[in-house]
Amino acid sequence: MSLQETVLMQLRDLILSGQFEPGQRLAEQQLAERLGASRTPVRAALVTLEQEGLVQANETGKYLVRQFTAQEVIDAIAVRGHLEGMAARLVAEHGVSRQLQGQLQTVLDEGDRLLADNPLTIESYAAYALMNDRFHALILDACGNRALQRAVELNDKLPFAPASAMLPMQGTVAMDRDWMLYAHRQHHMLFDALRRGESARAQALAVEHTEVAQMNMRLALERRAESEQVLPGIRLVVG
Repeated sequence: MSLQETVLMQLRDLILSGQFEPGQRLAEQQLAERLGASRTPVRAALVTLEQEGLVQANETGKYLVRQFTAQEVIDAIAVRGHLEGMAARLVAEHGVSRQLQGQLQTVLDEGDRLLADNPLTIESYAAYALMNDRFHALILDACGNRALQRAVELNDKLPFAPASAMLPMQGTVAMDRDWMLYAHRQHHMLFDALRRGESARAQALAVEHTEVAQMNMRLALERRAESEQVLPGIRLVVG
């Protein structure tokens, strides 16, 4: 896990929690000072956030916070669920190769190890996000449907649509760890369905898996509303 991943997690969380106004410029130096990092990982994280649709570059190349609605995020997550459901079904129908089985098991073992930390640290959180991305990417790569893969790539450009973009990280560590443990159990169940060739079950599990992201979004919105009551100067962007 790199410092860039840690910075990415922190910046994504700051945007979701409403710490920046829509259209606000994100200055690299100020962000670096705020996060205790150099400008290099901040710059790399901003590039990723632009790809995810959370920030946008103006004519001069400066990054601004993009405005988005809760419905945009909910729709994007729902689309991801159905696309990944189709990918899981295809993998189960084709059969899981010994190589893919080994790769998925290695990823799952890594997730188990990371979630054993209690409480989770920002480092273990960022490492779990990488593991989560890897798990989803392995299934998508193995589905063999390039049109489906392109559809996921396109959907990933919408706010909080990528697999790890809606992982919880809003301050209530114990509750967030519980949600992540639940989501990782779903990873194990999906792996089991893939190995058994249970295509319908694999598809249903992949779709259900995105419901965790939906719950995380609702939780994030509730926390933002609470923050606005304490800090009325922070305006809600999502919703």
